Amino acid sequence: MDFTRDFAEDRAAAADAQAMTDTMACRGPDDEGLWTARHAALGHRRLAIIDVPGGRQPMTLEDPASGETRLAIVYSGEVYNFTELRAELEQRGHRFRTDSDTEVVLHGWLEWGEDVVERLNGMFAFALWDTRADELFLVRDRMGIKPLYYYPTPDGVLFGSEPKAILAHPRAEAVMDLDGLREVLSHVKTPGHGGYRGMHEVRPGSLVRVRREGLSIRRYWQLEALEHTDDQETSVARVRELLDDIVHRQLISDVPLCSLLSGGLDSSAITALAAQQLKAQGGGPVRSFSVDFVGYEDSFAADPMRDTPDGPFVRELAEYVQADHEAITLSNDDLMNPDARAAVLRARDLPLSLGDMDTSLYLLFKAIRGRSTVALSGESADEVFGGYRWFHDAEAVNADTFPWMAGRVGPMDHSRSFFDDGLLAELDLPGYIDQAYRDALAEVPHVDGVSATERRMREVCYLHLTRFVQILLDRKDRMSMASGLEVRVPFCDHRLVQYVFNTPWALKTFDGREKSLLRAASKDVLPASIVERVKSPYPSTQDPAYEKAVRGDLADLVNDANAPVRSLIDVDRVRAAVDAPSANSTTSLEVDRAQMENVLQLDAWMRSYRPTVETS
Repeated sequence: MDFTRDFAEDRAAAADAQAMTDTMACRGPDDEGLWTARHAALGHRRLAIIDVPGGRQPMTLEDPASGETRLAIVYSGEVYNFTELRAELEQRGHRFRTDSDTEVVLHGWLEWGEDVVERLNGMFAFALWDTRADELFLVRDRMGIKPLYYYPTPDGVLFGSEPKAILAHPRAEAVMDLDGLREVLSHVKTPGHGGYRGMHEVRPGSLVRVRREGLSIRRYWQLEALEHTDDQETSVARVRELLDDIVHRQLISDVPLCSLLSGGLDSSAITALAAQQLKAQGGGPVRSFSVDFVGYEDSFAADPMRDTPDGPFVRELAEYVQADHEAITLSNDDLMNPDARAAVLRARDLPLSLGDMDTSLYLLFKAIRGRSTVALSGESADEVFGGYRWFHDAEAVNADTFPWMAGRVGPMDHSRSFFDDGLLAELDLPGYIDQAYRDALAEVPHVDGVSATERRMREVCYLHLTRFVQILLDRKDRMSMASGLEVRVPFCDHRLVQYVFNTPWALKTFDGREKSLLRAASKDVLPASIVERVKSPYPSTQDPAYEKAVRGDLADLVNDANAPVRSLIDVDRVRAAVDAPSANSTTSLEVDRAQMENVLQLDAWMRSYRPTVETS
C-alpha cells in the first residue's frame, strides 16, 4: 500500500506486488490473483479448502447502488463459525454469491465494521482495503496461529504472510541488527517482533490500521482474569463439551482431511474425537499419519525428555479407533537431504533451527500433502493444560526467568554457544531474555485472593500461552504451508484457552498428574495405556550417524575461508567441538548437535538471503 502511487496505472508498482505474491506459491499452490486500485495492491496465493470453485481471491464486495468496489480482501486460514455468521447476515439482508468463509468476512465487515473480528472463531490472517476511506486493515487471529508481517514505509506499508514476501519488494532491506540477532538466538518470541530491522509481526489478537494520518494498533482480544466457579466434575464436562464442538467445527472441509498422530494424549484425543464424530455422521474412518525414523524403535534409548518411543502407542490408538493410518518413516539420507534442508530454511526466513526436528516435520507434511490437504493437530495442549515437565518442576517454576529456559535444554542452551565472545558480549542475551521476561510478567492478569502458588502458576501458564506457544505455532505453520498443507490446531480455540487459563492450578492437576482436565475429559475414547502415558516431546533421531553427518558438514564449513558465518563465530571453538568425541548421554548429544545445527542454519541463511548483519 502506497499513498503516492496508483497501482492500477503504475505497471512497475503492480509488478512489485506480483513479485511479492509469487514468493507465496508454496503457501497457495492452487490459484493466484492480484487486485490493484488507487493506492493499494492485494496479491494472493490460494490453498483451496472451502468452496474450491467459488472462493478465489483477492475477493471484492461491490456497492449495490454504484457497482463500484467497496471492500477488497486477501485472507489466509479458516473461520469455523462462518455458516452461523452467514445465516445471521442473510437475515440482515446480505446476499452471497459464493459458499466461502472469505465472503462471510467481507459481508461481516460491511455490517459490523472492524468489530466483526470479535465474532470470528478460527485461525486467520487477512488484509482488507476500504476503498472509500482509503484505509488498510491487517488482522490476525487471537492465538496467532496464522502469521502476518508488515513493514512501514514513508508512504504506506508492505505486508505479507511471511518475511520473504516483504523482502521481495525493492523498498525492503534485509538487515539483521543486534536486536534481531537477540530475538533469533534467545528463543523468547517477543510479540510483534519481525526479526529484520523495520519489520513487525501483527501481534495475536490485534488489528493494525493504516491510513494517511499514520498507523495505529488495537488489541481486540487478550487473556482475561476471571473467577472460576465450576467444580471438578463441571470443569471436566465443560472441557469435553468444548472439545466436541471444536472438533466438529474443524472437521469441515471440501478437500481430504486427516489427523497428525503421535500416540500421546493430545493427538490421540483429537484423533479419537474426530473418529467418533465421523462415525456418527456416517462417514468413513479417520485418516491419520505419524512420523518415525529408520531403526528408531528398535534402538530407542530413554532420556530425561522421552521415556518411550511413539510407535507402539500410535499403532494401539489407530487400531482402537479403527483409523486408516500410515507411518511416514524417514532415513538419515532424508534428514540430511540438501533440498529438504534448503526448503526448511526457505520456510523459516530466519536463522531459526530445531535441526532434524524441523526437517522431519517438513518431510512429514510434504508426504501427507500427497494424500490430504488439511490435518488436525494436537499442538498447544501442553501450553493450555500444563503438560510440560517443567510445569511440575519446582526449581523451573520458581526460577526468575521463563520456565522452559531454567533447565537450559536443547537449542536454548547458550552455555555451549559457538558464537564469538565479543559478539556475545554485545548481544547480552541474558539481559535481553531477562527484560523480555519482565515485560511478559507485567502483562499477566490476576485475580484477587489466591495463594502464592496459584498466582505463580497463572504467570507460568500465561508465559506459555503468549510466548512459548508462538515458537511452536510459527514452526508448525511454516513447515506445513511450505508444502501447501493446512494444519488446524483445535486446542487453540480461544474459548477453550480462556476457560482453562482461569481454571485453578489445583484443578488442572487434581489427580496429581499433568493435564488432568484433558485426561479426564477424553479418557472414554482412549485406551488406558494412552490415558496413562506421560508427556513425550516430538521425536528427534537418536542415530549416531546423523550427528556424524552434522559434524562433517560443520567441519567443511569451518574449513571454508569464505563461509559468511565465520565473522560471527569462534572458529577454534567450533573446530574443537567438531573434533571432540560425542557426549555420552542422549540429552547432551542433542544439545551439542542443536548448537552445531544452529551455526549451519545461520551460515545457510547468510548465503541465501545475503542480509546486512550489523553487529556494532
